[in-house]
Amino acid sequence: MVSNLKIEKKTWSELFEKVKSGEKTFDLRLADFDCKLGDVLLLREWNPKTKSYTGREIDCEILFKLNTKNMEKFHTKEEIDKYGFAVLSIKKKS
Repeated sequence: MVSNLKIEKKTWSELFEKVKSGEKTFDLRLADFDCKLGDVLLLREWNPKTKSYTGREIDCEILFKLNTKNMEKFHTKEEIDKYGFAVLSIKKKS
């Protein structure tokens, strides 16, 4: 079942521009909210200097979700503490 929840999150101008151009095709967030595949992530451009929204927004459909909270089943806590995680945007080569 496809959800239609709209989740609003702020994003700084540099990252907003990368999403707008299509260069940035992923998002890394603190997992302090619920979302499902098909939900809409509404990215609102935020200016940290003025501490206000610029008025620009982009709707993004959530296509995949990976929660790193339980990643210790793949790596030891020591490995995670030493290296952290790399978030990669990938595309299958044709």
